[in-house]
Amino acid sequence: MRILVVEDDHRVAENVATGLERAGFSVDIAEDGNQAVDAARAIDYDAIVLDVMLPAKDGITVSKELRRSGQEIPILMLTALDEVVERVAGLDAGADDYLSKPFAMAELVARVKALVRRRLPGRSAVIEAGPISLNTAAHTVRVNDALVALTAKEYAILEFLMVNRGQLVTRGQVLEHIWGFEVEGGDNLVEVLLGRIRRKLSVAGAGRPVTTVRGAGYRFESEAN
Repeated sequence: MRILVVEDDHRVAENVATGLERAGFSVDIAEDGNQAVDAARAIDYDAIVLDVMLPAKDGITVSKELRRSGQEIPILMLTALDEVVERVAGLDAGADDYLSKPFAMAELVARVKALVRRRLPGRSAVIEAGPISLNTAAHTVRVNDALVALTAKEYAILEFLMVNRGQLVTRGQVLEHIWGFEVEGGDNLVEVLLGRIRRKLSVAGAGRPVTTVRGAGYRFESEAN
């Protein structure tokens, strides 16, 4: 799942991005309000972490613009002051939740996960295919009830494939969804990570559910083989 962090303080933005990436999310960063609006209109993010105080356009204006254009992306607004008037302004502008600075990273991650789950009420937090069970809320993978240890990037790739199970996913789509930008040696990186995912699933008894379509991409079969 992909999150947009909008924060002009480079240190804060990097810390938030690191915390979310460790939780298994793919993260993009925008440094001002104009970048935020452009990014949100170009990419279907699962949630936005939006600071109120921004250059060009503040977070309140960004939220209002996105809502007026029909965007339903969940927004967690970061406020510098824990004052009722500021929180109310953010919620009135279309934010779904707010968090006052300074904040605990664990709470921010928990709130983002809650917003993502709330956006998809019709979809179970657990995706199952054969003996594989992937919990999008807890960011865990089990095979026959046994926990499979995946890195954050391995989990993100497997989740992307399972959400799109039965469909062909190109290598470029994997790179764009997980990293959001060009990665040096990206094609080889995807192959290496997929090789690790396959080995871990196979050792756990899940067979080989991820198939490679030569010259086209990958497909997670609806049932593990």
